[in-house]
Amino acid sequence: MTVPALTAHDVSVETWDALRARRNVRQFTEQPVPDEVLDRILEAGRRAPSAGNWQPWDFVLVTDRAQLVELAKVWQGAKHVAGAAAAIAIVAPDPQDDRQSALLQYDLGQATYAMTVAAADLGVGTGHAAVADQDQARTVLGLPEGRFLAYVLSVGYPADKPLAIIERLNRRPFDEVVHRGRW
Repeated sequence: MTVPALTAHDVSVETWDALRARRNVRQFTEQPVPDEVLDRILEAGRRAPSAGNWQPWDFVLVTDRAQLVELAKVWQGAKHVAGAAAAIAIVAPDPQDDRQSALLQYDLGQATYAMTVAAADLGVGTGHAAVADQDQARTVLGLPEGRFLAYVLSVGYPADKPLAIIERLNRRPFDEVVHRGRW
């Protein structure tokens, strides 16, 4: 499947602005996210780097409201999934050993973040959630043996305010975080 190019009238910002505007969104409007926008977000995840080009992920796109409500039950902190326009279930293979488990977590983080930045670039909000109830995930998504639901990413237009560059960033100061040459 090829991902359609967005047209000139589509919302788009510079990467630096998308990075500065991205935030976790937990409440969404009822406006659906167009398929071409969802495909662009998914393509960002597909293109994410992974150890040895392993690409250990599969993505299940969920847009059905009843399915979103059931998917929100996989973790106590995933309630926002029920009200999203869509959710991306980030599915992974069962790791074979501790090394593969560590690589998997890093690689899935890369794919997740790529999708959140791509979404922000398109004016779409995202919220991530962990997963505790694998039985619920398997029931809702029909996952095959040897696969598990690692994370869920809710997707939609923010209900509170549109994404914009965050001017008052709630982060540790740059000079406290960055060390040059040594601690």
